[in-house]
Amino acid sequence: MSGFFNALHNAGTAIKLIISLGIPVVFVIVLGIAMARAKKMGLLSLLLYVCAIIITFIIFQTLPDFVRAGGPLVGALIFVFILLVTYVIERYLMLRHAEGKLPMNDFMRIYMRDIGDKNFDKAMADCDTQGGTMATVLKGGLQEVVTGSGANAKVNRSPADIRRTFEEATSRETPLLERNLIALTTIASIATMIGLLGTTIGMIRAFQAMAHTGAPDAIQLARGISEALFNTAGGLSNAILGIIAYNFFVNRVDRFSYEINEAVYDTLDVLERC
Repeated sequence: MSGFFNALHNAGTAIKLIISLGIPVVFVIVLGIAMARAKKMGLLSLLLYVCAIIITFIIFQTLPDFVRAGGPLVGALIFVFILLVTYVIERYLMLRHAEGKLPMNDFMRIYMRDIGDKNFDKAMADCDTQGGTMATVLKGGLQEVVTGSGANAKVNRSPADIRRTFEEATSRETPLLERNLIALTTIASIATMIGLLGTTIGMIRAFQAMAHTGAPDAIQLARGISEALFNTAGGLSNAILGIIAYNFFVNRVDRFSYEINEAVYDTLDVLERC
């Protein structure tokens, strides 16, 4: 095994680029797509962590010596970065899917026209065509409060029951919009702590190199400073990306939740008058 990693470390630049860039990119894209399509994350999350550890270990062996001098915490930062990129891809694809096929305004114009005409079957068909979270919420609510079909379709619930039904439909879908957002903030915090820990360890080594009698150990001094700087840069980079991604997706989720609430309110206003 050690011979394999020695050969990997001494491999050509093209092979190193494929291993250190190509394989992780393919991995995070494939797993990000799979996580965006899945409703249960348990097995996929475990697969993500296990594969990320393996890929991190392989990537670490392909890094130049001056980067590897940053110590094992550089590997931890690579691992965190793989998780970060995977979650970013998952959130982006999930929210794109949640928006549905048509722009919200176009969908709501068609949907509200059918609701106003009491053409509930057509309204539910509009939701099927649209897809996404909003359409799922609206269709789920209509299925519960409307009985019959075609010209015989009618609302069979009181205004309070209609409101409660749509609130329950919304509460079932909202967690999917917010999923893994906490992971982004956790990664940002952990990356900062890892970078700070690596900085501290590197500075300890640098001061130990200066503590010798006579001339300082220049090699150990340079290694300690290098370790401190690499970990600081890696930790801050992960933290900055994590915070930016978190704020970006939280803003999209808030805007999307507001649009869903507006659509539900407009639907309730029409149904309560039916």
